Amino acid sequence: MNDYQSWFSRTTGQKVVGRLNRNFFNAIYFDTAEEAADTICRQISAGMKVAFGGSVTIRQMKIRERAAALGAIMIDHGAPGLSEEERLDVMRHELTSDLFISSTNAVTTEGTLVNVDGYGNRVAAMIFGPKKVIVVAGINKVVNDEEAAFARLEQLAGPMNMKRLDRETPCTHDAICHDCNSVARGCRAYTILRKRPAYTPMDVLIVGEVMGM
Repeated sequence: MNDYQSWFSRTTGQKVVGRLNRNFFNAIYFDTAEEAADTICRQISAGMKVAFGGSVTIRQMKIRERAAALGAIMIDHGAPGLSEEERLDVMRHELTSDLFISSTNAVTTEGTLVNVDGYGNRVAAMIFGPKKVIVVAGINKVVNDEEAAFARLEQLAGPMNMKRLDRETPCTHDAICHDCNSVARGCRAYTILRKRPAYTPMDVLIVGEVMGM
C-alpha cells in the first residue's frame, strides 16, 4: 500500500470510527490487521468462552489459533468434522459466549452496520446474548450509506459467500444476485445496527487493509 492509499484508508477509517462512536459503539481505527488482532487477544484469557461468526476476516487474522493458545474455550461451528446437528448446537451455544468475534458485511460512513445471514446465528449473536461482541471490518467494507451497503451485500458479499460455502444458487454460476427462491439461499436474515444494542457491549475495529469479502 502506497502513501496515498494509506492516507485515504486512515482518513476514511477515522471518519467512520467517529460516526460509530456517536452511535454508542466503541470504535477504534487500526492501520493493520496485526494491530487489531493484538488488541482482541489482550481481551482473551484462559477459560473464557470465545465464539466466532463464520468470518473470513477473523480467519485471516488467526484469532482462533491465538485464542486457543491463550487457553480459551472455543465455541466454533466452523470446526471440522461436525455434523449438521452438532453445528446447530454449537451455534446456539455461541449466543451465551463470553466473547463473540465476527466481521460485518458492510459498515457505512454514517456509522451503521449492515449484515445478511442464512441461519441468523451471526446477526443474532451480534445483537444480544454474548457478554461482549467484537466486530472487525476491513476498509473495503466501508460504504457511503445503507443503500450502498445493501448493494454491496447483493453484488459482492452474497455471491462470494455462496461460492465459498459451495451452495447451489444462481449467483454461484454468474456472480449476479437473482433474489432467488432457492432452498440453498443464504441471504435470509437482514439486519441494520444504527445504534449499539442497549445491553451488548460492542467494539467495532476498522482496519485500513482489504480484509474478508
